[in-house]
Amino acid sequence: MGAVGGAAGADAVDVLPGPGGQRDAHALHDHRGGPAVPRGEGPGAGLPPEALAATGTWARTGAQPAPGRFPLVLLSPGFTYPRALSTGIAEDLASRGYVVALIDHPYESTGVTFPDGRTETCAICDRPPAGGPAAIAESRAKDASFVIDRLTTERSPWPLARLIDRHRIGMAGHSIGGDATASTMAADSRVRAGVNMDGTFFAPVPAGGLDGRPFLLFGAAAGEAPGADPSWDEAWSRLDGWKRRLTVAGAEHGTFSDVLLLARAVGLPSTPGAIDPARGIEITRTYLGAFFDLHLKGKPQPLFDGPSPAEPEVSVQLP
Repeated sequence: MGAVGGAAGADAVDVLPGPGGQRDAHALHDHRGGPAVPRGEGPGAGLPPEALAATGTWARTGAQPAPGRFPLVLLSPGFTYPRALSTGIAEDLASRGYVVALIDHPYESTGVTFPDGRTETCAICDRPPAGGPAAIAESRAKDASFVIDRLTTERSPWPLARLIDRHRIGMAGHSIGGDATASTMAADSRVRAGVNMDGTFFAPVPAGGLDGRPFLLFGAAAGEAPGADPSWDEAWSRLDGWKRRLTVAGAEHGTFSDVLLLARAVGLPSTPGAIDPARGIEITRTYLGAFFDLHLKGKPQPLFDGPSPAEPEVSVQLP
């Protein structure tokens, strides 16, 4: 097993399509040991290790990838969140025929363990960068471009790099990872389509847009409906390609990751009135998969034409 990492500070795990199709995925980086997290820090702090140690996934090591070449999707998690909290999304995308690179951002995550066993914790939690959250988003953009470089070069350290269609690359991010997605697209034309999942734009979308490339705003209705977040209103006005603004009634910030499902699994209480965690992640997977199917595979998606009877929780804003 191997990992992509290096000077830009990004560490990534890749999930790719398996020959069994739906729910069959191949995980490149064996991370069963998990990161070392300082006591009292990070999501799930205080839970006994055995509460999460038996958590299973659909991905498995040693699986053979399906034949062919596939689009690449990068996933950037929320601030302090480890990449593992996007596992469910990554597995679903892999089952649809994507190679998925989950990126850990060292010194921002609660803990990142490198292949040599070294673990780095969240340094900027105590010492924020001078440029604030915007600097974090822009730093993550460099991480993302570095990962693309390493996965698409002719001498890629990843032995299955031949599976990637380097002309079909997308990115999605949760929270500040969504902000970083726009920053990456602004700096790197190789990323053809992007999604911001419930993240404020601390680093604004450029005034000139993203060169006509498609972008999806996808968030909780309480915080990201039109008029609720000025940074989203500004981004909406600046996006110059295909765009949609989707808001989910009852969603929480963690709805767009695995964190609420894991919290429920260990008995932590849910927020009264919030959408069921399983339903929330189902909606996230449905729209994320449809977005990349439309823009990286060219498959028509009526789901984005307006409200869907099958997804009554989702409001759709059209240009």
